[in-house]
Amino acid sequence: MKGILGKKLGTTQVFTEDGRLIPVTVIEAGPVKVVQKKEKDKDGYEALQMGFDVIRKEKNVTKPMKGHFKKTSSSFYRFIKEIDMEGFNAGDDITVDIFSKGERVSVVGTSKGKGFQGVMKRHNYKGGPGSHGSMFNRAPGSIGSSSYPSRVFKNKALPGHMGDERVTVKNIEIIDVRKEQNILLVKGAVPGATGGYVIIKSASPVPVKES
Repeated sequence: MKGILGKKLGTTQVFTEDGRLIPVTVIEAGPVKVVQKKEKDKDGYEALQMGFDVIRKEKNVTKPMKGHFKKTSSSFYRFIKEIDMEGFNAGDDITVDIFSKGERVSVVGTSKGKGFQGVMKRHNYKGGPGSHGSMFNRAPGSIGSSSYPSRVFKNKALPGHMGDERVTVKNIEIIDVRKEQNILLVKGAVPGATGGYVIIKSASPVPVKES
């Protein structure tokens, strides 16, 4: 397992050597600082806690976090996550060159928040007639029986909060790695708005079915 933290910078397109146009997402990946190394004997599991995006003003950091950061670094970080990987120790820097062109990765981010939405936008309901006084246009319609069971079943698709959820896009290809700029170009779209934090990890191997 390999991984790094980053920030989505936007989308663009690149041309391959054979003239194909590929849509890509531009990610500022690292460098990250290993803030803490979780160990099996002490913490019950193994992982690396990483910090990304330096906080410039010390007054914007709480006292507990100041002490935590100063054990391994003189800087403070906005985005802290743990990734199950090995080969590094507390205080080490991890850069984007741990990945290479052509590798497959999974990108984890937070989807755009849409606020409170109705069933047509949130669940793709068809809706009713839009004219002739039907009085049933964008409403959800019947949501349960009357006498039995006299309640609405759990998980019924109804209006509510949409978006702002953890989303993982799996097995996408790295188109280019630009170490000097700490830039990673991945094929297609990744979750979140421009400026949103993401986690980039090695894609899980696809199981091969035996014939």
